[in-house]
Amino acid sequence: MARHVQFDEIGGPEVLTVREVELRAPGPGEARIRVDAIGLNRAEVMFRSGGYFLRPTFPSGLGAEAAGVVEELGPDVTGFAPGDRVGVVPAFPQNLYGTYGDHVIVPAHALVPAPAGLDPVAGAAVWMAYLTAYGALAENSPVLPGDHVLITAASSSVGLAAIQTVRHLGAVPIATTRGEAKRKALLAAGAEHVIVTDREDLPARVAAITGGRGVRLAFDPVAGPGVNTLARAVAPGGQLVVYGRLDPRPTPLPNADEYPALSTRTYTLFEVTSDPERLRRGVAFVTAGLRSGSLAPVVDRTFDLADIAEAHRYMEANSHVGKIVVTVPHQVVPGDR
Repeated sequence: MARHVQFDEIGGPEVLTVREVELRAPGPGEARIRVDAIGLNRAEVMFRSGGYFLRPTFPSGLGAEAAGVVEELGPDVTGFAPGDRVGVVPAFPQNLYGTYGDHVIVPAHALVPAPAGLDPVAGAAVWMAYLTAYGALAENSPVLPGDHVLITAASSSVGLAAIQTVRHLGAVPIATTRGEAKRKALLAAGAEHVIVTDREDLPARVAAITGGRGVRLAFDPVAGPGVNTLARAVAPGGQLVVYGRLDPRPTPLPNADEYPALSTRTYTLFEVTSDPERLRRGVAFVTAGLRSGSLAPVVDRTFDLADIAEAHRYMEANSHVGKIVVTVPHQVVPGDR
């Protein structure tokens, strides 16, 4: 038997329960892994609460990111072997697969080798955040040395990964946060400038920082009407990239008569993880950054799998800086590597 987190209805964290389920063998194109740690993501909170673009099929599991060890491979799966330490990247719909459990089945195309030198907790904090940042900032919209990049909601795991990625590319990260409480943490994380939006005029501050030019790219997970303010901070010919929908209100297209000419686009991590060649490049980029030390995952807090509901409550409180990770205890098996 395996332990999986499941829920039977849309709702708050209290709908999550840990249940025993039958442990099955992986089918074609699948792998079974022993999960050591799980990276929590906002998409899972939205999936559980009914705000995600996919609807759960009950009883539903959830989760898209993990670190663990390959236990068994399905027919025709190559490139990995039982005992290999791996990461699971978000590359599948949560209504078909999930990582919230101690032994789970995932598509083999979602596996990547575990980065050398990282323990499972750090390993579970890598792939969603850094591949999201890589795809937008290096793959789709190359940021050039000396450019200014605006990163909103910057205390999230993706925000911190974006700060580090921008610095890795030789550009200047400008972070935003709603309140003063996270300013020091963002500066310590590598932001060159921090704008506290509750009390500062964002376009005016960006203009002062950039000498009136504006930023080459704004990277935003919030969406909603606030994109109009962001557009006023983008340099002529720059880009506004929206990669989330934390604000459920409609997102307008910035008025071309009022703002400088700019490109606007939506972006999702699946642009990278669903394309084998893009994923290969992304893994190489992130692995090189981890090896050099320019990329380093930030873990805010860990929870035990039995406390998964509390972990979701903590994420919803929005007080964290960096990644929330759930650890999965196991009995040590002699010879496991």
